[in-house]
Amino acid sequence: MKVILLQDVRNLGKAGEVADVAEGYARNFLFPRGLAAEATEGNMKNLKIKKDAEAGRAHRMLTQAQKAARILDGKTLTISAPAGKGTKLFGSVTAKDIAEKIAADLGVSVDKRKVELEEPIKSLGTYKVTIRLHPEVTAKMNVDIQAERGDTR
Repeated sequence: MKVILLQDVRNLGKAGEVADVAEGYARNFLFPRGLAAEATEGNMKNLKIKKDAEAGRAHRMLTQAQKAARILDGKTLTISAPAGKGTKLFGSVTAKDIAEKIAADLGVSVDKRKVELEEPIKSLGTYKVTIRLHPEVTAKMNVDIQAERGDTR
């Protein structure tokens, strides 16, 4: 009997796949637990519609990420932070600070989890930062950390 898996089933397949199983297994285990539905013509059409919609959504997300990457790639972002004597900052510049500055200066909304920093930036200078906008799309930016004006501590 052919069934459409509604959820991932160990040793059988992932959600959205069509699997061929014994009729008793389907009727006594998969159907009562809501793990699968019978692969009727109507259910197969619904599955195709869902897969097409998901493919369209994935394509739109990729296109948006590529557009954002074109805006961000190679740009230099300047962030002012309170600093002491020398190059040491009083605090640190985090991925959240960089994401907020990108949104404010360049108008591109970036989730702070997409900004790849090994650790927060704790001294003045210019740093290369990678922003992973999509699994297939990344942008590399320069982040210039400068002392705030008037800081003479």
